[in-house]
Amino acid sequence: MIIKSATFVVSNTKVSALPEANMPEYAFIGRSNVGKSSLINKLVNQSGLAKTSQKPGKTQLINHFLINEKWYIVDLPGYGYAKVSKTSREKWEKFIRAYLTKRENLQCVFVLIDSRLEPQKIDLEFCCWLGECGIPFALIYTKADKQSGVKTDQNVSKFHKSLKNWFEEIPPFFVTSSESGLGREKILEFIQEVNEDFVMPILKKPDHNAQPQ
Repeated sequence: MIIKSATFVVSNTKVSALPEANMPEYAFIGRSNVGKSSLINKLVNQSGLAKTSQKPGKTQLINHFLINEKWYIVDLPGYGYAKVSKTSREKWEKFIRAYLTKRENLQCVFVLIDSRLEPQKIDLEFCCWLGECGIPFALIYTKADKQSGVKTDQNVSKFHKSLKNWFEEIPPFFVTSSESGLGREKILEFIQEVNEDFVMPILKKPDHNAQPQ
């Protein structure tokens, strides 16, 4: 897939205010500081599209980016950052889960995992929640350039072994580097294949008496 255009569309915290669900959509999420913004920028070859920061927890909104005027990348807030208030964490979690369970055109959730680390409980629990909800997801192992390929393979294998306690099959996965571009083409090929099978969802008519989320 050739990326011809990538533009910011909107940021918000309300599922009811999202763009019309008329194109395939791919959400990116992971623990804070996992390299999510850098990866998104590498995928679309725009260094400043998704805002990167040395401060974990920077992304606090649902950010939509329109790619090639045909599909969306959605940058979701990171989870697991301890230095935010409990109230903020609960608020983020509520709208993230509402988005993931209610967005009709969501095709896949890319769960980003730091390839340098042993399996983290919070990542495993999030994957299990996606599985329980029947939400399609794939794994993206980040920062593979920061260590040897052997170490990356070892940590990937450990994470998959842990996942097998809950899943019969391991979901699609990609090993990546935002520095070298490792894994970029494979992710874009995966998205293109899914896009080809996209069927326009039958959208529910809005209930004007319902309370906004």
